[in-house]
Amino acid sequence: MKLPVIHGQPSWPLRSSHVHAHLTRLGGHLGPVQFRLGRRTVAPLSVAPWAEEKLPREMPALLKALRGDFFCAPFGGNGTPWRGEQHPPHGETANAVWRLEELAHDDAAVTLRARLDLKVRPGRVTKTIILPEGSPVVGQSHEIAGARGPLSVGHHAMLRFPEEPGSGLIATSPFVRGQVLPTPFEDPAQRGYSSLQPGAEFTSLAEVPLANGGTTDLSVYPARRGFDDLVMITAAPDLPFAWNAVTFPAQRYVWFSLRDPRVLRHTIFWISNGGRHYAPWNGRHTGVLGLEDTTSYFHYGQAESAGANPLRRLGLPTTLTLDPRRPTTVRTLMGVAEVPARFGRVARIEPAPGGVVLISAQGVRVPVAVDLNLLR
Repeated sequence: MKLPVIHGQPSWPLRSSHVHAHLTRLGGHLGPVQFRLGRRTVAPLSVAPWAEEKLPREMPALLKALRGDFFCAPFGGNGTPWRGEQHPPHGETANAVWRLEELAHDDAAVTLRARLDLKVRPGRVTKTIILPEGSPVVGQSHEIAGARGPLSVGHHAMLRFPEEPGSGLIATSPFVRGQVLPTPFEDPAQRGYSSLQPGAEFTSLAEVPLANGGTTDLSVYPARRGFDDLVMITAAPDLPFAWNAVTFPAQRYVWFSLRDPRVLRHTIFWISNGGRHYAPWNGRHTGVLGLEDTTSYFHYGQAESAGANPLRRLGLPTTLTLDPRRPTTVRTLMGVAEVPARFGRVARIEPAPGGVVLISAQGVRVPVAVDLNLLR
């Protein structure tokens, strides 16, 4: 099967009544993704501005494919080997070539299954993407089989915001801890720039310490043009599901994601607004926000997540434990919903008959048809 080339990458197309998506063969990146809302479509996920450029051979494959959402195992930079394992950045799952096993369509859903045989730590990952008919929702699962030991994992969803400052309003489910990356995220000597105070802890996205004093509001974006930053929040473990949401008021819709916080405990905010002036970024990766649901120690990698670290000392998980006799499955959902102009920021997402309901800070309720069994 000859695949269409979408933004520089051979990709498998998937189309349901409400979603038109592509999955790259290289790295298994899901994007672009178009969601239908009535008579219009919206495409909140980002595609790297260099997607159709020829990058140097030594660049990681994930940078060549960079778009949408992809599964990371292990999550992070992985610059330090762990017990003889040297993983590429964000793991083979984000860099290697996937093999299609099934692409099926029936009255209920479009389903794609792809497989990747792991080499660094032998095992197998089966990717399943489900587009339910009748709803602007994408379900994803990744089953890891045959591998053993601790592993950091994560989903790496990236949203592209309209250029206007503050065009998106960000909200999350309750979190028990928030912290800026403990070490500087970017180095001015290498032409990278960050704005937040390394290691600063916070209890609200609206008040996060800046390196030069004062605080900033991470719940409104784009902001802090010329800087890239990274923070992590830890979800409360007893929620029926954890969630992230972005309201785009001018466009009158909400993007949201759902997950099991007992599997993916943390969310990393990768705030990328033109702070990297080295290749291939070259100051042009702007207005992008990664909302990356993980069980990891920030973005450092497998060695730092599996070894001793401050989060583990607090009793917070930074790896999943793989058992070769019992597969480990990581599931997420994302979708969009049209909202009225007065909706504002999401305050809560709750289970409801037939799916979930988005509840704004003003009390406006918007139901969304979602099969929550896709998370179980």
